[in-house]
Amino acid sequence: MGVREEMAEKCYADLKREVWETGACARCGACIAVCPADALFFSHRGESESASHPSSTGYCKMETDGVPCGACYLACPRTGGKRPSEAPLGKYQKILAARAAFPVERKQSGGAVTAILASALDEGLIDAVVTVTEDRWTLRPRSVVITSSGELVEHAGSRYNWWVPLLAALKEAIIVHKCQRVAVVGVPCAASAVARIRASDLDLHRPFARAIRLVIGLFCTESFDYNRLIEGILREEHGIEPWEIRRIDVKGRLEVQKTDGEVLRVPLGELGDCIPGGCRICTDLSAEDADISAGAIGSPDGYTTLIIRTPAGEGFVEHAIDRGMLEVEDTVDSAIITRLAEKKREHGRREP
Repeated sequence: MGVREEMAEKCYADLKREVWETGACARCGACIAVCPADALFFSHRGESESASHPSSTGYCKMETDGVPCGACYLACPRTGGKRPSEAPLGKYQKILAARAAFPVERKQSGGAVTAILASALDEGLIDAVVTVTEDRWTLRPRSVVITSSGELVEHAGSRYNWWVPLLAALKEAIIVHKCQRVAVVGVPCAASAVARIRASDLDLHRPFARAIRLVIGLFCTESFDYNRLIEGILREEHGIEPWEIRRIDVKGRLEVQKTDGEVLRVPLGELGDCIPGGCRICTDLSAEDADISAGAIGSPDGYTTLIIRTPAGEGFVEHAIDRGMLEVEDTVDSAIITRLAEKKREHGRREP
């Protein structure tokens, strides 16, 4: 019996035992999206506490009715024993520095991801983008389905509170709204989950695999829990209200720029409690399973580093360039990205 066939025999109970109860859950939301019974969900806990993994109604097609399923287990990026590629940055075709050729008010670096997706939406290459946005007043993150380039530009900007069930919104986009050409923007664990769904031969995964046209993975050194970072460190310890924050960045330390121009700098060593357990075991900095990986590391100021990994990814970039929405250069310091990727691999391997 092959590995895929063996894994297909596993179900929600195995996912719960192997991933949720061991603290390995990435909270990506893939299991919620693909569950045909809508039995998995994230419960709303207190304002100061985040659930570390989904909850269940207790119903499972395989366990309750003996009906073959395993959709949740097969979609999870923490099952299957994935081994990192030999190269620290994974397989790719080229690395570019890029920036949007039009104003993107809240861009974090060069606005290249917004430019690629806006071009694709305008051309009809995609009809929806599944990503994470945030409440401008509280900075609380949430997954969202975006269907227009104007809305996309409005929601531009990096988030450092990605510990949300991003991929749960795939069900809204694909099953509820019947979107057939979807782009996903997310951190490496989300990109890995989508790669598993795309490669799956499970019937329950096929509607998602057919509809996902592009995956843009974001560089991620670590993600932070909203309640512990925004409500705890920044509000309680430093007296900074979320609505006072103009920008958050990580450059060897956490930099919080307030609307009045004041900048708070917090050493990353003081933020250990803000990093979820499911993030600590991650060894992937550059989203190796994406079509395009993107981040600020390695490019000049005002540019975004793009690692183009697949022909599909290259096609979306070329379309944006041809439409005059994206400008590119080849001045990327890939060595620094490689060093950080190796550092994350080593750190992830050391975690229990």
